[in-house]
Amino acid sequence: MSILLDDNTRVIVQGITGKIGRVQTHWMLEYGTAVVGGVTPGKGGTTVEGLPVFDSVAEAVESTGANASVFFVPAAFVLDAFYETVDAGVEFIVVVPEHVPVHDVMKMRAYAREKGSFALGPTTPGILVPGKGKMGIMPASLFSSGRVGIISRSGTLSYEFAGILSREQVGQSTVVGMGADPVALTNLPDILKLFQEDAETDGVIIVGEVGGEQEERAAEYIAGHMTKPVAAYIAGRFSPQGKRMGHAGAIVRGSAGTVQGKTESLKAAGVTVLKSPIEVGQWAVDHELR
Repeated sequence: MSILLDDNTRVIVQGITGKIGRVQTHWMLEYGTAVVGGVTPGKGGTTVEGLPVFDSVAEAVESTGANASVFFVPAAFVLDAFYETVDAGVEFIVVVPEHVPVHDVMKMRAYAREKGSFALGPTTPGILVPGKGKMGIMPASLFSSGRVGIISRSGTLSYEFAGILSREQVGQSTVVGMGADPVALTNLPDILKLFQEDAETDGVIIVGEVGGEQEERAAEYIAGHMTKPVAAYIAGRFSPQGKRMGHAGAIVRGSAGTVQGKTESLKAAGVTVLKSPIEVGQWAVDHELR
């Protein structure tokens, strides 16, 4: 079993005819993902990687039975594409692009919640279920099948943690990139809840970073609901105040969003806080997660 992406997931790619959309569609198909078509307005009737391209999401859903979508469209067009996708009844949406305006993301989040769609991003590497499929840009060679879930605000760090675990012969159930922007379409507790309810996930790793309050929210949820072991790593220990560190959401303002504050909250909730990514292998072994 896995969360969000499983044997019933049928994916369309929005922006499939663009350079990035074409390349990533190839790699998603190569990994065994059930990609069934794509959408680019004005390009309907063409094909990419042997898949049909449609002018609208509604057409794609009607023709292919798609229930999931991954976005490779310019940031300026993400809001309209998101509304269209939700209105077409798509249940799961992965928004890969960065630089989506925060106000647009707030509108998207509210609309998805109102209509019952689940969305990741923006600025996310996507989601990968080892041996089953992926939506987004994660490099599949670093992952292996197992029983540890990973939730990450950082794309590259999610790859690193999966790679370390795989070398220790600790496989992953699902790896989720929640998005690195100040406002995310889905919060950490929402994803933790899915892992808690997944019978084939035995432990969870949170890969966080400075800025925002996602980790503090996660600590509250973990303290009240999680029965599975949780480890966390907070990137940006030496980040100076007021300076953005790589991601739009990774910025410390005053006393908010500091590594110390996040660490204290997580430890109080019973989470093992890792000082270095390399420590995750021993944590997994200690909790018999191989």
